[in-house]
Amino acid sequence: MTHHSHNKLVSFIWSIADDCLRDVYVRGKYRDIILPFVVLRRIDSLLEVSKDAVLEEVRYQREDLGEVELDGDGLRAASGYVFYNTSPWTMEKLKGTATNSQQKLIANFEEYLNGFSSNVQEIIAKFNLHAQVRHMATKDVLLDVLEKFTSPYINLTPFVKNDPEGRLLPALSNLGMGYVFEELIRKFNEENNEEAGEHFTPREVIQLMTHLVFEPLKGNLPNIITIYDPACGSGGMLTESENYLIEDPAFKYQGDVYLYGKEINDETYAICKSDMMIKGKNPENIRVGSTLSTNEFADTKFDFMLSNPPYGKSWASEQKYIKDGKEVIDSRFQIKLRDYWGNRETVDATPRSSDGQLLFLMEMVDKMKAPTSNRIGSRIASVHNGSSLFTGDAGSGESNIRRYIIENDLLDAIVQMPNNLFYNTGITTYIWLLNNNKSSARKGQVQLLDANNLYRKLRKNLGNKNSEFAPEHVAEIVQAYLDNKADSSEESPLQIKQFKNADFGYFKVNIERPKRLKAQFTAAALDELRFDRSLRVPMAALYETYGDLVYVDLGNKIDEITQRAEKEEWGLNKKQVAKLVEVATWQKPKALHDAALNLWAHIGDDVFMDFNAFSGLVDEISKSRDLRLGAADKKAILAAISTYDAEAEKVIKKVEKISGEKAAQLIRHLGCTEEQFPLFGYFPTAKAGEYTLYETESDLRDSEQIPLNESIIAYFEREVQPHVSEAWINLDSVKIGYEISFNKYFYKHTPLRSLEEVKADLLALEEQADGLLNDILNF
Repeated sequence: MTHHSHNKLVSFIWSIADDCLRDVYVRGKYRDIILPFVVLRRIDSLLEVSKDAVLEEVRYQREDLGEVELDGDGLRAASGYVFYNTSPWTMEKLKGTATNSQQKLIANFEEYLNGFSSNVQEIIAKFNLHAQVRHMATKDVLLDVLEKFTSPYINLTPFVKNDPEGRLLPALSNLGMGYVFEELIRKFNEENNEEAGEHFTPREVIQLMTHLVFEPLKGNLPNIITIYDPACGSGGMLTESENYLIEDPAFKYQGDVYLYGKEINDETYAICKSDMMIKGKNPENIRVGSTLSTNEFADTKFDFMLSNPPYGKSWASEQKYIKDGKEVIDSRFQIKLRDYWGNRETVDATPRSSDGQLLFLMEMVDKMKAPTSNRIGSRIASVHNGSSLFTGDAGSGESNIRRYIIENDLLDAIVQMPNNLFYNTGITTYIWLLNNNKSSARKGQVQLLDANNLYRKLRKNLGNKNSEFAPEHVAEIVQAYLDNKADSSEESPLQIKQFKNADFGYFKVNIERPKRLKAQFTAAALDELRFDRSLRVPMAALYETYGDLVYVDLGNKIDEITQRAEKEEWGLNKKQVAKLVEVATWQKPKALHDAALNLWAHIGDDVFMDFNAFSGLVDEISKSRDLRLGAADKKAILAAISTYDAEAEKVIKKVEKISGEKAAQLIRHLGCTEEQFPLFGYFPTAKAGEYTLYETESDLRDSEQIPLNESIIAYFEREVQPHVSEAWINLDSVKIGYEISFNKYFYKHTPLRSLEEVKADLLALEEQADGLLNDILNF
């Protein structure tokens, strides 16, 4: 069937909705009727030829053999498919024997639906077709829809037919049926403004993916191939993959192809499963449900995997199946990585809950087949938006996933595609190619292909889609990939660069600076000690209102305080309000405030620029005056009266003796010499082997991203130390991250125009404006 015939058929089916359903359903619900009837009519048309044989088999089993339960094998053999219908009805017969009795029509249609084999019954159930049929009948449109779908002017069968005027109606192949489904669903999605992640992959993108996945293995494919799509939708990726292998002249694959998929949406699952049944595939290989919640194919590995998983969609509702609190409980999303010191550890491989696309990639990585089992290993092609490339800091789930894939040399190439290539989104998208059996020329390397400028415009927009890959564009990208090109000319619309795996990695290192504090007792600073930190706002408000009464009894004020808490939105629960009126809640911080006042009386109002000396003075007075300050109380008082001051002395954390084996261990740990200890926060004193460690100022903490192939020490000495001489490296904070930035790698600098050019343009504009003004005034 030609492209024109497909469009004509889609237009006819599309018109059924407006002709028959306009006054019964809102436009957003048309698909609930049209799509299941397309599926039903297709299955029905396939079974028409063998209807008599199936009915004879039913008679034989029941009358000659006396069977109560019908044998499915015999019925499948009679129908010629993996499905059958044991009722006497076809859609043509239902239309032909219809009467004005809606009840009779419903009864006949119900008998027809109930006669299908269990695999079709599941599809009927997913479409909720029984309820839809009854609703259509009560609204008097069932017969109209039935007549439209059995019209002699359309051909949904795989056989050539003629219309009543003798015009040829081309056969509709299984591939053609897939195109019809795809176009109908695209139109419905466009009508209903579906989300960006819920769109169908354009055919030329699937063709590019299949070429990239299969062409490198031309002539080297095993006799049995398995293909899997964890977000299979209506099965477009699976269908196109098999068609490419079997029908493309370059392949003409003679082996067996087994298709597997999983889909969460009942409607598209039903379409996919029906498509597999029509093709004679095993429908049990298509599963319904969340791929993320259940590891459906846990014991199965696949040769090829192609997918366009949803991106920008939350997986929060599935999180409980993957994580127990912060602990990952699904082995698909637990990975082994080494920390900076080389210690192997199990880390989290889950992205943020607002976007689960990388989980689908890890699902496919989990299903990769080892090269030793099939000679070729596994190859993956997966579509993603830009966030998969760079979202997530070092140590995050996203970064860990990228790191695992790259460090295990699984990432083969990434293709950046043009904007507005998809029907329901205009964002930039990327094809990730993974391969666990790279050729020697590709090992340790990743090829990036920027095809953002490689497209042709459509004459008419299809939703957001206003551009497409032409066949020559697909061929150019595939050939560049096959040739493993490392670069391209600046003028080429297809830009290519090649990188080593480590080029995408970096160390994230915290750079610390010493805390410098000045201390001074003031009334304002000590007032903060009157209140519990967790209840500071309401306690401050109540103290301002009631004064010292808070230390005596607020019990009779609880209703008043409750109303005030609600009015002023303190965000307190009943337990917290009750705590506010308890004397003990106020007495404990008051005791701390009184102790601070006592210290103030003995120390005075002096400003101390050496916090170390000041802390020692507080200890001395506390001991001599028997104030009995605990460590926590002393810390709270010092925190209240101390502030950062760049002119103050550094706050000493401790002085440590480091020599002999202890020094040798530290040298091995830090990977430095003893002279480089200050780079890591160990500052030598006047005594040999003694070092001062300072408290860190968290507000001044900074972090640096240092390329993996560069020494952290060398980078620090070159980029940081000349500007902040007192800083040091916190090597225990080091995390390893990976990100891929197409914008950085393919950025082309456009130099600014010269002042002379800008001046000339301004003068020309001024002259043009004067001319226009003269024309207006002279007019």
